[in-house]
Amino acid sequence: MKTSRRTFLGYGATAAVIAGSPRGGKTVSPSAFVDIVRPPDLATAYPEGGVALHLRRTGERWRAQDVEIVTETKNLEGWPALSVAISSPQTALRHVHLRWAGSLPENLRFLGDHWERSYGDLEWRGFAGERIMPWYFLASDGRSTYGCGVKTGASAFCFWQTDAAGVSLWLDLRNGGSGVQLGERQLAAAVVVSDSGRMPFDTARSLCRKLCPRPRLPEKPVYGSNNWYYLYGENMTNEIVLRDVEQLAELSPSDDNRPFMVIDMGWGKATDGAGPWTEENSRFDMPGTAAEIRKRGVRPGVWVRPLLTVEALPQAWQLNVNRAPGNEFKPPFMVLDPSVPDALGHMQEGLRRVAGWGFELIKQDFSSFDLLDRAGIPLMAEPSLDGWHFADRSKTTAEIISHYYRAVREAVGDAIIIGCNTVGHLGAGIFEVQRIGDDTSGRDWNRTRKMGVNALGFRLPQHRAFFLADPDCVPFTKAVPLSMTRQWLDLVSKSGTTLFISADPTTATTEEKQLLKAALADAARVQPEAEPLDWMDTMTPKRWRLGGKIQAFDWFGGEGANPFAQ
Repeated sequence: MKTSRRTFLGYGATAAVIAGSPRGGKTVSPSAFVDIVRPPDLATAYPEGGVALHLRRTGERWRAQDVEIVTETKNLEGWPALSVAISSPQTALRHVHLRWAGSLPENLRFLGDHWERSYGDLEWRGFAGERIMPWYFLASDGRSTYGCGVKTGASAFCFWQTDAAGVSLWLDLRNGGSGVQLGERQLAAAVVVSDSGRMPFDTARSLCRKLCPRPRLPEKPVYGSNNWYYLYGENMTNEIVLRDVEQLAELSPSDDNRPFMVIDMGWGKATDGAGPWTEENSRFDMPGTAAEIRKRGVRPGVWVRPLLTVEALPQAWQLNVNRAPGNEFKPPFMVLDPSVPDALGHMQEGLRRVAGWGFELIKQDFSSFDLLDRAGIPLMAEPSLDGWHFADRSKTTAEIISHYYRAVREAVGDAIIIGCNTVGHLGAGIFEVQRIGDDTSGRDWNRTRKMGVNALGFRLPQHRAFFLADPDCVPFTKAVPLSMTRQWLDLVSKSGTTLFISADPTTATTEEKQLLKAALADAARVQPEAEPLDWMDTMTPKRWRLGGKIQAFDWFGGEGANPFAQ
């Protein structure tokens, strides 16, 4: 194999894997890095129902049968990049595997991302050859840090693997759970870029900014209240919503960056948050409620589940995903297939109606579960089960999801979108805000610590690089110790990410209101960039740099973690 000798530190942009430093030895010299932003050493295609195709290379082209992969190095927006394009006129393709060979030192530790939200499982680890690292990865020996990733908006679900002998990039090209039928078109599958530096967190932040050069960011910080974690969708009324709004208006700063009140699931009559998004399916007058929220100096926001409905619609619009036992939808429930133009247009019609009611923020939820049958896509090599496909088989799942996200964007106009249970790497540049972790809890502190603190610690580099990061709500309930809640509130409000409180006005104490008022004032302003200082040593960072000061948190208290937490 020919190994490129271009230096990372000299150019600041070449790829990204350390090679050959002895365990505990000196930092490896720049000339010894394995270059990833170049054509790979091996390329393999996996067709539907067939044996693996080992492609032969001629220049930047790889061929076997009718399959061709073009791996072209180029300069994109000032940085070296490797584009991957795939053609396969007759063969239905499932996956492509690209491999770069090189000897990697034993003392490296790696960090990857997640398919959509994280689930309390992000961490720096040593070599684990089977480990799935979606979208991008970082490698550090404690002295230097390097990272590689595919740019946001890729046309394939991409993940990395590393072992002592090299680095792999896998591209999931499937359509649902079946091979994609590309026909005569060439698929621009992914673009690989890289970064390097000394400090792991700084390098992660810099890499994320290269991966998404044009995020869609609101002019001011986004913050406010969400009623989910004390109502959990039960018995919601217009009066309860407005009571929450009045508390939020009282506690928020009086400047021109007004807070949002997000009406979460429970405002519709259909169960499970299903549509249709009509006034007939609403428990109360939603246009009137939006107007009343605005009269009180608060901006109205609302939760929707765009792809699930109980309407009687054409069967051709239904998504026939292969679901695990217990996850099936029975009539009258229907999940819309966004690859069907009429179904997608119908979904847009409902969202336009909701936005037209006067809601300035739309939290769209559950699309990864509805489309792929994953309550939270686990870190598995395949984000969906086999044996099914979308109606339009010519597009990859990633392309169909991206098209769906753009359709949501078009439907709601200039309203701010929070993507929840959405694929952040595909929603970046489309959504202003992204939920970065699974749900926190108003019932069990163990869940908030696991999901919230872990997500904030390890996905903070994406904040203001891909979107505004939303680590989920800070619930104020009697079931969660105030000693823990106040720490989570303090971290989120000073981190600069979005802060949504979830506090029942009928039970909030004077002390709690004072805490909330101070936190909302912080959240309304742009904060200095935060940093988890011990993130390489723990899954629950407790030492943070916030506002230029170092602050320590006690996330486990005297009782420690409860492995049976709900």
